[in-house]
Amino acid sequence: MIADDLGTWAAALRFDDLSEHAIHTVRQRLVDTLGCGLGAFDAEPSRAARRLARALPPGPSTVLGARHTATADVATFVNGTMVRHLDFNDGYLGLEPGHPSDNIAACLAVAEAEGRSGRDLVTAIALAYEVQVQLQDAANLYRRGWDHVNYVLVAATLAAGKLMGLEARQLTQAVNIALNGHIAMRQVRAGELSSWKGSSAPNAARNGVFSAWLAREGFTGPAPIFEGEMGFMRQVSDSFVLEPLEFPHNSGSTYAVSRTLTKLLPTNGEMQTAVWAAFALREKIADLDEIDRIVVDTTHIGWTILGKDPEKWRPTTRETADHSLPYTVARALVDGELTASSYDPDALTDPAVGALMARVEVREDPVLTAMLPTRIPNRVTIRLTSGDKLVREVHDAPGGHRTPMTDEQFEKKFVALVEPLTTAARCSRMLDEIWNVDLAPTVTTLMKTLVVDDEPDGGRNQPPLAST
Repeated sequence: MIADDLGTWAAALRFDDLSEHAIHTVRQRLVDTLGCGLGAFDAEPSRAARRLARALPPGPSTVLGARHTATADVATFVNGTMVRHLDFNDGYLGLEPGHPSDNIAACLAVAEAEGRSGRDLVTAIALAYEVQVQLQDAANLYRRGWDHVNYVLVAATLAAGKLMGLEARQLTQAVNIALNGHIAMRQVRAGELSSWKGSSAPNAARNGVFSAWLAREGFTGPAPIFEGEMGFMRQVSDSFVLEPLEFPHNSGSTYAVSRTLTKLLPTNGEMQTAVWAAFALREKIADLDEIDRIVVDTTHIGWTILGKDPEKWRPTTRETADHSLPYTVARALVDGELTASSYDPDALTDPAVGALMARVEVREDPVLTAMLPTRIPNRVTIRLTSGDKLVREVHDAPGGHRTPMTDEQFEKKFVALVEPLTTAARCSRMLDEIWNVDLAPTVTTLMKTLVVDDEPDGGRNQPPLAST
């Protein structure tokens, strides 16, 4: 059974089984993920999540960027919400899209709570990536109305349980408990998107931590959870094949973390190539008033998630805008750049962008869909009032398999996100700790180095913000 085999594989995995490339890629993903989380430190969902943490009893896990602590499950949720807010963290596209770095908050929180070493943390992160990517390759969820974070749930449960020292049978029970009790619906990414878009995965990871706790105390869960009469395959995913005992298990193996994609633009992964196409076409247009019509040809997933809903032409939330092909392409044409502030409230009401969005059509091209998941293509066609037509088709975005980001690019991205909150010297110290995480005896030093909130009370006296 799949859950049994997942437990067996996860229990056996050791740091020495990882390839050097996998270890270094985990370091890169930590730089990337923590930069994204700190970059969203002042966002309203981040502050709301920290208020929740302050209202609850403290614990052994550090809240990212702050001086206060929380229990491991709460820290997982708070820190994961920060990581996801900008939609700038890494991703992977198999039969199902997703963000394997959504597991990192759980790994950090549990590793700190359990007093684990940096090597243990790296192992757990590589484990979580392997499980989530393999599941994303195995079965599609979004076409059946379920959210990809159901795969985060499985991965985070196993990673958390690994860090808690659970045996194989306990890890299996943790997966059984997690999957039976915490299935997420795809409505979170349909129509007008809410702040829960960035918290669905952190909530799944939080549930994974709690499920591992239950298994450690002796709870058992329904089985077989994947193949059973009322199990995951019958109710959620349909049948699929997964062979965890064949997952990588030695230093000569290629681990899935090395196959994930990173971003140079803070927006949905499936629209990255559309934005790069828009940038290229913008250089050929002297005056945006010359634009008569814009057609974005995309993949099935691009059309479904980024261009199908009417709300994508009138986004009122950041979450809707950064999942809107009409808005993001128009924003790129107007500004010639895309930054975290491109989705600020005042940017959403920009009349110049609104005028361009009214001229945008999004449609699926089966030829582009057929390129998935090896390529993630988009084509932008701009017809000018003169009758001229400009076309740009981009198959691969920077940060993809063919042009992976370098260490220097990861550092530059981190500094751009974090330095506005602190100093260049502190940014440098943070990066040193992250790059050397596998040498650390515990995770606590790293988490304490990442503080950007200098208020002694951790911001306890801040006035509450309006809910999003």
